[in-house]
Amino acid sequence: QVQLVESGGGLVQPGGSLRLSCAASGFTFSSYVMSWYCQAPGKKRELVAAISTTGGSTNYADSVKGRFTISRDNAKNTVYLQMNSLKPEDTAVYYCNGIRALGPDNYWGQGTQVTVSS
Repeated sequence: QVQLVESGGGLVQPGGSLRLSCAASGFTFSSYVMSWYCQAPGKKRELVAAISTTGGSTNYADSVKGRFTISRDNAKNTVYLQMNSLKPEDTAVYYCNGIRALGPDNYWGQGTQVTVSS
């Protein structure tokens, strides 16, 4: 059974940090491009960051460049999102996504809430 389980969300003050984790199971993690998306109330789901199968290549939304870092540990089947200098506009549900590098398989986690507020 395929599972992507996010954790690490919560309430943080502006300027603070959070580290999201996404633990994968049920598929060959190292064959999947992994991404983090966010969705704020009333808005479309947007790509935040993506990382290649080996971790050698990353991509970020302009709004988070220099503040967020995506990484992965293929030995632990886990992808991370380190979020620094958080802003109120980063408030959203953050979703983990996996897309097979050579195929149509596309998996989503259930999401974790991040709220940035004083």
